[in-house]
Amino acid sequence: MNHCILGIETSCDETAASVYTTEEGVLSNEIFSQIALHTPFGGVVPEIASRSHLEKIAPIVASALDKAQKTLDDITAIAVTSTPGLPGSLLVGLSFAKGLGWASHKKLIGINHLEGHIFSACIENSIPFPFICITASGGHTALYLVHDYGNYTLLGQTLDDAAGEAFDKIAKLLNFPYPGGPVIEKLAQAAAFEDYFRYPRPLPHSLNFSFSGLKTAVLYDLVKQGAYDLTHKLFLRNDDITFKQQVASSLLVCVADCFEQKLSLVFKEHAIQAVAFVGGVACNNYIKKRLEAFCSQNQKKFFSPSPAYCTDNGAMIAFVGHYKAQQEMWSDYTLDIAS
Repeated sequence: MNHCILGIETSCDETAASVYTTEEGVLSNEIFSQIALHTPFGGVVPEIASRSHLEKIAPIVASALDKAQKTLDDITAIAVTSTPGLPGSLLVGLSFAKGLGWASHKKLIGINHLEGHIFSACIENSIPFPFICITASGGHTALYLVHDYGNYTLLGQTLDDAAGEAFDKIAKLLNFPYPGGPVIEKLAQAAAFEDYFRYPRPLPHSLNFSFSGLKTAVLYDLVKQGAYDLTHKLFLRNDDITFKQQVASSLLVCVADCFEQKLSLVFKEHAIQAVAFVGGVACNNYIKKRLEAFCSQNQKKFFSPSPAYCTDNGAMIAFVGHYKAQQEMWSDYTLDIAS
C-alpha cells in the first residue's frame, strides 16, 4: 500500500520535519538548528531548546509540506519522535503531532529516535541484512545487530558519555567553540591525524563504550603537561596552536580506534555482510574513512548516510514511520514521551 508520511523530530536541539512517500522517497527534509542559541553555553540548555521548538515547529512543518508540494489531505499518517530525548523538547513535537493529527483525522506513529538513526543509512542505500550499525551522536553511542526493518538487537552501548559528548566536553576544556567535533577534526587534519599522546582506549575487550574516562585522561594529561590549571579551570596554552592540533589529532585517532576495536570483536562473533555508521559523529570524515577502510580490509560493505541524514532530522523519522505504516503499526492518542 502506498503511504505519504509526515515525520516530526524534536528530541533535542533540532526542529525538523519531512515528507516521505512510497513511490518517491524523501520529498522534503526541513531543519532548524539551534546551535547558535546554545553556543554561548557550550552545550544544549533544555529550557532554551524547548522554547525554540515551540517557536519553530509550526513553520518547519508547513515548510516541509510546501517543499514536498503536499497538503495534510495527502498525508496518510504523522510519525513523531516520542523517545528518547529531552522531555521538554519531546513534548513539543508530540503535542504538536497529536493536535495536528487529531484535527485532520490522521493516524499517529510514535518513533524511537534511535531507530530513526539506525535505519537512516537505508534511506539512500539498499543495505543487506543482517548488518552492524554503529550509532554515534552527542547523546548516544551504541552498537546494534540489525536483522530487518524494525528488528534489531542492542549489542553494546556507552556506559557513560557518548562519543559526541566527549568531543564537546574536551573541546570546552581547550576553549574550542560548541559543537566541538568539527573544530577537533579541522585541527587534527592540520596535525596529519597522528597519535601524539596515546590516550587510553577504554574497554578494548567489550562491546560497550566508555568515553567519560577518555575525557578525564585528556584532562589530566593536559594538567601533567602544564596546559591546564585544574584549580581555576583554565586552559593555559591558548596561543599554542601546534599543541592544540596535537591534542585534537590524538583524540580523534583514539576515538576511531575505539570504533575499530568494537567492529573487530563483532566480526568474530556475528556473520554479517555490512556495517552502517550513523548519527552526528558520522559527519566526521576521518572516522568515516577509517571505518570504511577497516570494513574493506575485512570484506564487509560500508554505508553511511549523507550529512543531512546524520544529524537529527525528520527524514529518518518519516522513513521509519513509513515501514511501520506498511506493517500497520499505529499508535493511539494516549502515546506519551519516554525520555
